[in-house]
Amino acid sequence: MKNIMFIAPPAAGKGTQAEMITAKYNIPHISTGDILREIAKEDSEIGNYVAETMASGKLVKDEITYQLIEDRLSREDCKNGFIIDGFPRNLDQAIEYDKILAKLGYEIGNVFLLNISTKTLEKRITGRRVCEDCNAIYNINDTAKAPQVESVCDKCGGKLYQRKDDNLESFQTRFAMYQEKTEPIIEHYRKQNVLHEIDSNHEFDEVFRQIDEIISKN
Repeated sequence: MKNIMFIAPPAAGKGTQAEMITAKYNIPHISTGDILREIAKEDSEIGNYVAETMASGKLVKDEITYQLIEDRLSREDCKNGFIIDGFPRNLDQAIEYDKILAKLGYEIGNVFLLNISTKTLEKRITGRRVCEDCNAIYNINDTAKAPQVESVCDKCGGKLYQRKDDNLESFQTRFAMYQEKTEPIIEHYRKQNVLHEIDSNHEFDEVFRQIDEIISKN
């Protein structure tokens, strides 16, 4: 099993694909956001720093993030492969990530670029609704993913709401930032022959089939 990284714009479905891979191959899904939130609970110098930084809306220093990622990847459950999520976000981080992997004796593995049209992304973003109680996700722009009763969760009956940043203006800003920051990362991994481009305009099962076909060859 090789290590896995996703490069994808907002709402491209990388979280769903990561869950499906984790379920099939039983490898950890490592989110840098989760790592930071977990360390922020600790009553330590680094824990207090991360908590204060995140509370202020600022970004944690790269040096801290690198150390936390290295610590997490060095655990036993990563020896047979893992999915890295939310990192790297720019070329400098990608270069440092490669160094961390080399230090730990890991390969870069498979880097999946989820290609998807902006029209599809806009429909997913603006139509997304989340349950207040169980966090189930729906989409009112997709008949197959819409709730049976408007604004009511099918699973628990909770109220559905729209996240504040799930609007067209916010999406366009986030998408522009994605293009600016990640284009160099794409080229970085393409040159290393580890990049796999996936057509993500399909349903999640079909996208997973494309990804799994590549994973299974390894």
